[in-house]
Amino acid sequence: MNLYLKRNIIVILCITFAPLLQSQNLPMTQVVAPIAKKIPHKLEKHGDIRIDPYYWLNDRENQEVVEYLEAENDFYNKSTEHTKEFQKKLFDEMKGRIKEDDESVPYKQNGYWYITRYELGKEYPIYSRKKETLDAKEEIMFDGNEMARDHEYFSIGGIAISPDNKLAAFGVDTVSRRQYTIQIKNLETGEILTDKIENTTGGSVWANDNKTLFYTQKDPITLRSDKIYKHKLGVQASNDELVFHEQDETFGTYVYKSKSKKYIIVGSYSTLTSEYQTLLSDFPDGDLKMFSSRKRGLEYGISHYGDHWYVLTNKDSATNFKLMKVNEDHTSSENWKEFIPHRDDVLLEDIDIFKDYYVVSERENGLNKIKIVRWNGDESYYLPFDSETYTAGVSRNPDFDTDILRYAYNSMVTPNSVIDFDMGTREKTVKKEQEVLGGNFDKENYVEKRLWATARDGEKIPMSFVYHKNTELNSNTPILQYAYGSYGHTIDPYFSTVRLSLLDRGFVYAIAHIRGGEYLGRKWYEEGKLLKKMNTFTDFIDCSKFLIAEGYTGAGHLYAMGGSAGGLLMGAINNMAPEIYNGIIAAVPFVDVVTTMLDESIPLTTGEYDEWGNPNEKEYYQYMKSYSPYDQVKIQAYPNILVTTGFHDSQVQYFEPAKWVAKLREMKTDNKLLLFDINMDAGHGGASGRFEALKEVAKEYAFLLDLEGKID
Repeated sequence: MNLYLKRNIIVILCITFAPLLQSQNLPMTQVVAPIAKKIPHKLEKHGDIRIDPYYWLNDRENQEVVEYLEAENDFYNKSTEHTKEFQKKLFDEMKGRIKEDDESVPYKQNGYWYITRYELGKEYPIYSRKKETLDAKEEIMFDGNEMARDHEYFSIGGIAISPDNKLAAFGVDTVSRRQYTIQIKNLETGEILTDKIENTTGGSVWANDNKTLFYTQKDPITLRSDKIYKHKLGVQASNDELVFHEQDETFGTYVYKSKSKKYIIVGSYSTLTSEYQTLLSDFPDGDLKMFSSRKRGLEYGISHYGDHWYVLTNKDSATNFKLMKVNEDHTSSENWKEFIPHRDDVLLEDIDIFKDYYVVSERENGLNKIKIVRWNGDESYYLPFDSETYTAGVSRNPDFDTDILRYAYNSMVTPNSVIDFDMGTREKTVKKEQEVLGGNFDKENYVEKRLWATARDGEKIPMSFVYHKNTELNSNTPILQYAYGSYGHTIDPYFSTVRLSLLDRGFVYAIAHIRGGEYLGRKWYEEGKLLKKMNTFTDFIDCSKFLIAEGYTGAGHLYAMGGSAGGLLMGAINNMAPEIYNGIIAAVPFVDVVTTMLDESIPLTTGEYDEWGNPNEKEYYQYMKSYSPYDQVKIQAYPNILVTTGFHDSQVQYFEPAKWVAKLREMKTDNKLLLFDINMDAGHGGASGRFEALKEVAKEYAFLLDLEGKID
């Protein structure tokens, strides 16, 4: 019997025997899922032939594709109709915890205090400033609510103020493809100048002459950030001067200004390699000067102070990085001198420079540490953090000549605090603690801890764990296990007001700090990429098995969630261990790994080779095919699944999850839920408004709570 016929017979049986299914409390949908048509498409590499029947879904201009996606949305809406009121309840609940008329802690830069604030009931931020003192009259620079009025999607970014404080360059994206148009506003008159620069990253940098702007443009096809241009006020963008073109397709480029304001810096980056060029901000028409030429595998970052540069680097096998020092006139790597040595057990993450102090951000045994050192060597100490698990990090500190360090602190039960710390007196002032409205939140009602699971190869995998103190931990306890696990990106244990809607209904939330991130140092990342990528997936599964074996939950109550590269993780575990999860949420998932990595026209592909491998090489092709979720879908029972995407996603194209869902529908042997929710107006980050985004979270939580029978 062919699979198409088999699938339709199952659907007919489900409808025919609905009363029986309902009496057994089995999941059942009253509507028939859309079945994507199959058009065989031959893909061949290294003598290996793959037939992709859903390749046709790649064509976003094809009306049949749009109709199929709309049919999936219709199926999702009808299948979840019974949860709509509950979704609204969740949304209202989550919105009710947010201080709607909120504002950021002001920071001072070049004579002005800058503030981002929200008004009651409005979706988008208002960017304002006050001259010299916080008692001065507010100047509204940008009102996102007015600017977003005629757009389904709106994002403003990269606001850059000219050195004389009179002009503001800003980027706007109204499509959600992360292709920003830069414009310039006269802050004295409110006039938007005629200057208009298309297809940029949104950010820009002013030279010290207040009329020259440097910006990064994207390749219109691949969306790779590949060119740095110089724009003069009043000149048409088509006449802008190309300053630098990154020819290597595995690299991207960007531009920024040193905290000292002396240099404009052009950076080039790939997963494994860095390179910088510098230009004096006072001489924008000068030539770029190479800092130190790229060498494969050599990563470095630079900070300027006085007549020296401080270089954070992995040079000479410094896996966890070290800090070097070099004279600003002779910057190539052979001149770098050690300033802070490499340590096997401490990851050196960043350095912030002030007039009298430098601040070092470290990570030891997964926990953030902030070290403050006086330049003259008289004083050195760590900020005290006593919790078992927490997140702390240096915040925005644009002012060079100050003794005040601003940092942020939170944990899974502690709302975020913004703290000003006097590095001389060691006194701290809490400038703001995140308010949790609604009247029900008390951090003493929640328990947080760190657990350590043993992976199949003996490694200890940490998990951050939080739950309501009244929740009993046993085989019937629902747990949502979350992870990312790629690019060395660490998901720290953070506080979330929206998560309370799960915790207060008896869910446990666990973050698995699996290999592929940097929670336990750079080696933790190296052990979860390229030809060791499988560790990422097996770590997650082994954490799940640990939770079940230790009696924290049971297979019928364990859920998994991840997005983007974390969606790849979801796709892999979905194939590898479907029996231990009751439900999986895969958000904007990267699931068609082989096909995407072979298509150099797809945004970001070539720059990903150092993360996943280059499938043009047979060894990497075979390895990534062995875990690629789309390629590894098989005839078996799967968990309940919710997949989400955005039609305009530039990071993971919508057609990856679309093809994956179509293939799962064809192959799965169970009658569990498979739902596909496509935001036709959004991209990788989902909805742009702060409240619209909550509606997407409400959908995800309703999916989980419905499976647990906890819709109230």
